[in-house]
Order: sequence, then C-alpha cells, then structure tokens
Amino acid sequence: MARPEKARRFLLYWMDGAVALLALSLSGLVVRLGVEGRLSVPHALAAEACLLGVLVPLPFLLRAAYDNRPRPTARLVLSGMAALGAVLLVPPSSNDVLGEGSWSMVAFLWLSAAVLFQPLWAALCMSAAVIVLTSAVVTVITGQPWQVVLPVQAFTAGVMVVAMWLWRWLWWTIRDAHESQEAKAGLAVAEERLRFARDLHDLLGHSLSVITLKSELAAKLATKDPGRAAREMADVRRLAGESLTEVQLAVDGYQGIDLHEELDGVCAALEAAGTRCTVEAGADDLSPGARALLAWVVREGATNVLKHSTATRCAIVIDGGVLEMRNDGVHGSPAAGGTGLRGLSERLAAVGGSLSAGPTSTGEFLLRAAVPA
Repeated sequence: MARPEKARRFLLYWMDGAVALLALSLSGLVVRLGVEGRLSVPHALAAEACLLGVLVPLPFLLRAAYDNRPRPTARLVLSGMAALGAVLLVPPSSNDVLGEGSWSMVAFLWLSAAVLFQPLWAALCMSAAVIVLTSAVVTVITGQPWQVVLPVQAFTAGVMVVAMWLWRWLWWTIRDAHESQEAKAGLAVAEERLRFARDLHDLLGHSLSVITLKSELAAKLATKDPGRAAREMADVRRLAGESLTEVQLAVDGYQGIDLHEELDGVCAALEAAGTRCTVEAGADDLSPGARALLAWVVREGATNVLKHSTATRCAIVIDGGVLEMRNDGVHGSPAAGGTGLRGLSERLAAVGGSLSAGPTSTGEFLLRAAVPA
C-alpha cells in the first residue's frame, strides 16, 4: 500500500473515531435528559434519530469529499435536515449554555463536512449563515445576550471548518506530490528505453532497409541474371556482417559505461523521484571490466527501485569488488527476480562473480553484487 493511501486511511479512521466518541457523548446526554425527566421518551427518541441521521452518513460524506471534488448530494441535504432537527429538539437550558449547549455541536459537525462540498467562497458564506442562525436560536431559547452566545458559537464552528479544510488540503497535497514522483520515475525509465530504441534504430534502420531491397532484387534476378543475383546476395551477406559488427560495438559501448557517471545519473534520477540517495564508492582499484559490470548492476538496481518500490532512501556502497545497494521500499513478499537481474547474474557468474537480491531482516531490500578485482 502506498504511503499516501496509508495517510488517507489513517486520517479518515481518526475522524471516524472522533465521530464515534461524539456520538456516544451526545447519546449519553439524551439518555441523561430522559432519565432526569427533562425530555419525554418520544422527544428523546426523536432527538436520537436525528443524531444518527447526522452521524451515520458522515463517514461516507468525508470519504467522498477527500477522494474527489464532489457536488452536494441528497445524502448531504438529508443529514443537514437531521442536524437542524437535533438542535431544535434538544435546546440548551437557560443556565447551562456551555454544558448541555454542546448539543449544538451536531450542527457544526455537519457544517464541517458540508463545506467540503462547496467552493471556498460558498463555504465561508454557509459557515457565517449557520453560525448566525444557530446563535439566534440559542439566544431566543435561553435568553442569553447575543454578544455572549455568538462568539462561543463562531469560535467553535470556525475551528471545525478551518480544521476540515486544512486536513483535506494536506491530503490532496500529499497525493499530488506522490503522483508527481511516480510520473518522474516513469519518465526516467521511459527516457532510458527511448534512448536505447533510438540507438538501435540509428544502427540498424538503414542497414536492414538496404538488405531488404537487395534481397528482393536478388529474388527477381535469380532466374534472369543468376550472376548479378549472386553478387547482390554477397552484398546482403556483407551488409549483415557489418550490421552485426555495429551491434556488437554498440553493446560493447553500453557495457563500457563509466561507473562514476552511472552513479551520478542514478542519484539524480532517484532524487528527482523523491528517493534520497547516498553513495560511497571505493572502486578505483578495479579493472575496467569489473567497473563496467558494477555500473550495469547500479543501473538495473536503480531501475527496479524506480519501477517496483516506494523507497524514500537508497544507499549504494562499493567496497573493492563488492557492491551493496539498499532501499527501504519493500512491501510484502517481493516477486521473483526479473529478466534484467537474471541476465546480470549470468554475466557475473561467467566471470566468477555473484549476484543476490532480496529483503533483509531490517526491512530493507538488498541488491548485492561481487566481481573479481
């Protein structure tokens, strides 16, 4: 599971827990008022029903608001009506505004979710309207002065509304940043593939086109002019041999990549993808062939980090002929090594080296390669 998804779930589960605690507290308030005889049984049941009408849909409303930018729905409107009914059914007493008056939190709780379905200007207007209306109701019922009730209600609603906006903004920022990192990693891999494809096209495109034309010409001349057809086929064989030589030289060029240049390029790619990279390279005493093999291991290891992990850090250490590449992007059971690692393992084994890859006891993924010095 990606880190942004974990953050989203943690945030929503935390809100669910807060809603559940508030539901227990307010339900206890209704029960207490009923036991004390201050609410009749039908009155208490109606208040409890309104409370559930607000709190039960709230987790679904929050998930819809955090996943996208939704428009107001019938569920939101119905829960708002339930919140209004709850406030009217259990008004605060005239001498306990800050105690039993906490029941008005039902309206503010609905407001904190409702503003997520509105543009910013509409959310601010809605907040002001609800604050004024709720304060007016509380003032009329309790007889408390307007200047006493309004600041309390405004502060409570303001804190809840601002907190909800900030939490959602934070989640969207985390999600966008993670998607940007994935895009950068995919772009780095795609650019490498494009470079390889472009080199192959430049090397083989012209030669294969000429070979195709000469082969077709030789086929047409086979019965009319066998001598010329033979000369054309000789040219085809020569061109095929030259193309093979060019491909071998190109492969040798890829195999002859510089270790330090590869380390610099890998660090830049990982840093661009949001993975902090550290390098400790002591490979000056290695032969050119050994350095080239380690450079290939570094390139393949970095490609796998970019494509198959969510690592936040990667450490590359080269000590003599041993390379260790560690990252913290292991999630679950890793799949079997891919074609790239198998190919590298075979190449290293052919010169007396070794390659291993897998999770460690510390929760990291370790790619280890050893080459003869």
